[in-house]
Amino acid sequence: MTDDVRPAHRLRLTMAIALAVIAIDQLSKHWAVNALTGEPPQHVVWTLQWNLSFNSGMAFSTGQGIGPIIGLVALVVIVVVVLGVRKNQNPLVAVAAGFVVGGAIGNLLDRLFRGDAWLHGSVIDFIDFQWFPIFNVADMGVNIGGALFVLWSLFSKQEKPA
Repeated sequence: MTDDVRPAHRLRLTMAIALAVIAIDQLSKHWAVNALTGEPPQHVVWTLQWNLSFNSGMAFSTGQGIGPIIGLVALVVIVVVVLGVRKNQNPLVAVAAGFVVGGAIGNLLDRLFRGDAWLHGSVIDFIDFQWFPIFNVADMGVNIGGALFVLWSLFSKQEKPA
């Protein structure tokens, strides 16, 4: 396989995973808004419940009101991660990047289209374990991708400088 083909394959893998995360995220948020608006939290199993929440900040509801800054940072992260995939040959990096990019875009779409001004929307969260902050599928994508990046950095065999 030529060097020109391999980066394209990795980029396609990243984009396929990202699109899957975005689709599942947006469909689940659509369901949550339609099924849970005005409803009390709904018990599912153990401590898991569906509990609709709107987060205009970032992780753990910090940074309320800085949605535009968060959105711009997300855009930068998306571009940097996608460009990084093209430079790395490890398929795990492409998979990790797909999860991070998909999650970042999923939450960015909320900020873009679920508010009254550009990037002032709130992220829809609805997965509630009651002992952890409420989150969504996009958040899971970012965290899974981040964990894969950590595993790759810890266990990859990279050349050591002489």
